[in-house]
Amino acid sequence: PEEIDICLITHFHLDHAASLPYLTERTGFRGRIFMTHPTKAVLRLLLGDYLRLLQMKNAKSEDMLYTESELQSCVDKIELIDFHQTMSVGGLSFYALNAGHVLGACMFWLDIGGRTLLYTGDYSMEDDRHLMAAEIPARKPDVLMVESTYGVQVHASRAEREARFTGTVERVVTRGGRCLIPVFALGRAQELLLILDEYWQANPHLQNIPIWYASKLASRALRVYQTYANMMNARIRAQMDISNPFSFNFIQNLKSIDVNSFDDSGPSVVFASPGMLQSGVSRQLFDRWASDPKNGVLIAGYAVEHTLAKEILNQPKEVVTLEGRRQPLNALVDYVSFSAHVDFVQNRSFITSVDPKHIILVHGQKDEMGRLKKALLVQYRQIPENKRPTITMPPNKQEVKLKFARRRSAKVMGTLADREAEPQEGEEVGGILVTHNFHSKIVSPTDLSTYTPLRVGSVSSKLHVPYAGPVHTLKLFLTEMFMGITEVEDDEEEGVDDGPITTFGLQDDQVKVTVGKTRGVATVAWEASPVGDVIADAVVALLMHAQSSTASIRLSSKPCRHPRSDEEPDAKKPREDDEDNDEKIDTTTASRLRLVFDTLRDQFENVEAVYEGNSGTYEITTDAGLESGSPPGEEKVLICTANVVFDDSNGNNAKIQVECPDKKVATNVQECLRNSAIA
Repeated sequence: PEEIDICLITHFHLDHAASLPYLTERTGFRGRIFMTHPTKAVLRLLLGDYLRLLQMKNAKSEDMLYTESELQSCVDKIELIDFHQTMSVGGLSFYALNAGHVLGACMFWLDIGGRTLLYTGDYSMEDDRHLMAAEIPARKPDVLMVESTYGVQVHASRAEREARFTGTVERVVTRGGRCLIPVFALGRAQELLLILDEYWQANPHLQNIPIWYASKLASRALRVYQTYANMMNARIRAQMDISNPFSFNFIQNLKSIDVNSFDDSGPSVVFASPGMLQSGVSRQLFDRWASDPKNGVLIAGYAVEHTLAKEILNQPKEVVTLEGRRQPLNALVDYVSFSAHVDFVQNRSFITSVDPKHIILVHGQKDEMGRLKKALLVQYRQIPENKRPTITMPPNKQEVKLKFARRRSAKVMGTLADREAEPQEGEEVGGILVTHNFHSKIVSPTDLSTYTPLRVGSVSSKLHVPYAGPVHTLKLFLTEMFMGITEVEDDEEEGVDDGPITTFGLQDDQVKVTVGKTRGVATVAWEASPVGDVIADAVVALLMHAQSSTASIRLSSKPCRHPRSDEEPDAKKPREDDEDNDEKIDTTTASRLRLVFDTLRDQFENVEAVYEGNSGTYEITTDAGLESGSPPGEEKVLICTANVVFDDSNGNNAKIQVECPDKKVATNVQECLRNSAIA
């Protein structure tokens, strides 16, 4: 029970609701309970009467399902629902439909996960004296859980049954007999009272014969019916404008009856509960009247197996009284079904109209359900197999598993749907897909708060990355990696060493890199997004690489430049102290030596070159890399010497030698010169 989220009560009959207080008060059930207004009102009367009967029998506490206080606690937890009022609990939405049957009885239409289920409960497809027929839903459910009480039995027409009922009663009383009609206090009893009161009104010769309604609940039950007359059919509603249809002219209520002192010397009609003759007033009167052939017993409702009501329908010669003695059954026994359940024809018609994909038969004896299942299978043989509904009749507590094709759909709402032209097939729609309780919708970010409980938010991210290099080096590296970089210097706020604070904006300022605010630290800030996160990761990687070797960044920030065949190399003139070198140098070797000079000059600010024959010596002055061990911001001046010698005047087989205190810088310079020399 603790796993149950919701309990839906279709109507007040005890076979559907008697154990509700036990469920709510003595188990782990913590769900919600829903029923209609009349169902709650009548159910409180019936369950209270059950407790009264137990107290009269001096029942032991362990035999009682609940106490008066537990009953009241249960009733306080009940939530009311009107017909067609949609309720939602978690991912389940449901509403009630009129089921006929008894006052307040309803079917439940449930929608969960995009799938629908209709549970009929007990329902009736006939208009009677005071109730409307059950509704047929406008939609077709995926699953129909339907009652099968009467299986394949077919009832006579209502007019024929009424005529048989009133005729049997009149035949018994006109011969001086007493007619017992066992009924339940609420439900069909009110219908039968209306029929008989109307018949007495139309037949004056019967009006001197009394009709008794023996039930402690009679007066209170009729007050409930009067209160909810607006939920009955048009006939009762129209009559309520003139007079109370439940204020009978020829029927008298008996709040209590002592069978032993009851004056039954003359003919009479007695409605008494319970309807199955198990005990109570109806059983006491039956034991007293059964042996007299002038008397009659009229069973007007459904009789359950293994009850006295069901037993006497087989016309036994003898019956056993409550005291245990056997006596002859001489009284007339007749059966006229006014049970407010559908027969086979009505049930089949309803199932066909509803047209479900799956049918689950419930609320019936196994043999009757089996006959109904076979009859439905015969009917559906005319339909192609892939379109036939499945039919199951599971026993109690057996799990039923059904397979459904997957459905995926979403409603476009808000400004996205506010358009003049109809959308074309295949047209793309951009928005936010929101799924809640198995229902999906697509909305614009600006409409998110209108159509969902969500709000648009953002996550601001900021990282502090170690960086001790100069600003122009960082700019050089970012420019090579990204396009459209913006640079802003904050003149109002002083940075490190009274320098400016510089901020670089990348990809329309999705990511910003700030240097100069804190010594040896670069700040990377961005609004979290798929694009912003990727750019920020790339920037952090570049900063870490820059921090590991400043010289390496400088050497790799521009590719080694190779002259094209249609351009003249921009040769650097030899130093002035090389005036005595008037030997003509071959243009091929000269071009390669000057290409080396141009390459080094592009990478470093201070480069000096001396050419001699097929060789060139280059002196490079730069700041020291991290390999020298200098702390960030305090790099020492670094002087490197590179010597390039070609074997001949055609620029073949270059020999390169680099001397530098920083091994990593020396390696990078040598690699770059080798690529230039052999180009």
